[in-house]
Amino acid sequence: MGGYLEMISEPSHVKKLTEAQLEELAREVRAELISTLAKTGGHLGPNLGVVELTIAMHKVFSTPADKFVWDVSHQCYVHKLLTGRKENFSRIRQSGGLNGFALRTESEHDSYGAGHAGTALSAALGMCAARDQREGDENVVCVFGDAALTNGISFEALNNIEHTTKKFIGILNDNEWSIDKNVGAISKYLNKIIANPSYNRLHDDLASLVKKLPKGDFAVRLGSRAEGALKAEVTGSSLAHEPPVLADGRGGTASSVLFEELGIRYIGPLDGHNLPLMIKSLQYAKDCDHPVVLHVLTKKGKGYNAALKQPEKFHGLGPYNAETGETPSSKPGTAPNWQDVFGEQLVKLCGRDSKLVGITAAMPSGTGLKRLRDEMPERYFDVGIAEEHAVIFAAGMATMDFRPVVAIYSTFLQRAFDCIIHDVALQDLPVIFCMDRAGLSANDGPTHHGLFDISYLTCVPNIIAMAPRNEDELADMMFTASRQSHPVFIRYPRGLAEGVKIKEEPVMLEIGKAEVVKNFSGNGKRKVAFFGLGPMFSVAQEAADELGEDFDCALIDPRFTKPIDKAVTEYFAKTADTVVTLEDHALAGGYGSLVAELLVEKAIHTPLLRVGWPDQFIEHASSVGELREKYGLTSARVVAQIKGKSTKSASGSSNESAVA
Repeated sequence: MGGYLEMISEPSHVKKLTEAQLEELAREVRAELISTLAKTGGHLGPNLGVVELTIAMHKVFSTPADKFVWDVSHQCYVHKLLTGRKENFSRIRQSGGLNGFALRTESEHDSYGAGHAGTALSAALGMCAARDQREGDENVVCVFGDAALTNGISFEALNNIEHTTKKFIGILNDNEWSIDKNVGAISKYLNKIIANPSYNRLHDDLASLVKKLPKGDFAVRLGSRAEGALKAEVTGSSLAHEPPVLADGRGGTASSVLFEELGIRYIGPLDGHNLPLMIKSLQYAKDCDHPVVLHVLTKKGKGYNAALKQPEKFHGLGPYNAETGETPSSKPGTAPNWQDVFGEQLVKLCGRDSKLVGITAAMPSGTGLKRLRDEMPERYFDVGIAEEHAVIFAAGMATMDFRPVVAIYSTFLQRAFDCIIHDVALQDLPVIFCMDRAGLSANDGPTHHGLFDISYLTCVPNIIAMAPRNEDELADMMFTASRQSHPVFIRYPRGLAEGVKIKEEPVMLEIGKAEVVKNFSGNGKRKVAFFGLGPMFSVAQEAADELGEDFDCALIDPRFTKPIDKAVTEYFAKTADTVVTLEDHALAGGYGSLVAELLVEKAIHTPLLRVGWPDQFIEHASSVGELREKYGLTSARVVAQIKGKSTKSASGSSNESAVA
């Protein structure tokens, strides 16, 4: 870090720089992003794409008085660098470092926190309404991506802007990507604006056109009457106080009707990497007394060839070689990632069953559905960032005798909770939900942790919910789910699986039946029954091993959270001296709560130790292991509690928990 970036300790310092100095600042910011994220990982591509835009925003506006609202907010690294956080930037997404998203508790310059797409327009409009109520004069600037326009919430907000406020500044950051390539009619609509023949003719023939015209400003006026929007960067002109106006009296192109008919002034497309143009465009928007949207074209990964060539990979990634862009290769024998196991097994199942299809909400790689897309594209559906639509779309297919497999992260499926109840469960439709990232997404933090799905699904009738302890069990669960006539949910974590070999043919699991992996030995020692759900089974196994011959330990793989195996749970609760449940989920309403309810129902007073995450939002950290250590989700902490503490009755008011 050096040069102008080193001198900026608050956003007001950006205002003191000339345009030439700002251009140099942009180069320094890109270098800082590339070098830092090579060590920490993070959302490199999106941030490289908004360098000039972010600098221009801070040149024109004044935070924290003015409010910046970032959709998803994974593209706010540049904003963090310019708002007094650069000294801690080297630890972004690491323990004790900056969060990878906007976070209100981190800085007064983060006016709104986010981690899911489609929230910015509604939040910004709410801020505008509050400002108007108290007759304030601050500006609210909403940066939303083209991918956010596939989300229904965005359109609900757009529908309300005109009659809610007279002053709204929106920036449509159009880079043609969310994580994967954008899909659907909205993407085509935006491409139609960009690919407008008149605009391209102006762009391609500009040199010869200007030569024939006596004045550049005349060329600007002529160009503005073509179907092009504001093309100041093409014509080389400055942005005037008013944008070019078409014959019908409206700014923008014929293709901008979507925004114009909603009462929002559309200006664009604009070159988002033309810093002077960005400054002038934003100044114009700042001076407007009506809602305005600037359609800004940016390049994801701008300034870094590796990111430009592989925008999907560099959307968000771990550490990499800054010079080559290469990421470390997996060591021989490394277990596959859970999502890759899912993707491989789904392709196999689809090869056997023509009624199975895969559905993703813009996450083909993250969920593992990319393999189905590549091998069986006719059985693959990407609906964009529209989780509610994905669920109801799947419900519709299920009514036609299909078995849709909806692959959505646990944290993102929360957005479709009503659709799960009303459209899938109420109609008892055979939709299969494969919930990746159930548990922690350590570097991303609370917006991406999947710690609530057991809680929000337990109360829903008609469903079956499972959690595999290894990849072979995941294959069995997927096969079992494909043979059910009810909604099925399978939750599994992010990252490496257990390295267990998957058998050639999956087996059908008995619904609601746990597996007793190890029963009591009858050695006369204190009996401890471990119920280790999903990936926490290995922690239970470690704890049993550490207790050794001084205890008599049983190991149970619950497999199901709905319905739980009441018979096995009751048997071991009556037989054991202590029951321990372990889950990668919030304790409140989680699997341990289900066991506690059963023990109360059956009047079983065996002490119950519940291991899980506390009733709070868990922060980000460098690794899952660090957070488990901090909050007590380790075998050592479990063993210490079993040995050193007496637990209260399950029917008591305060069960002991391994959570510190």
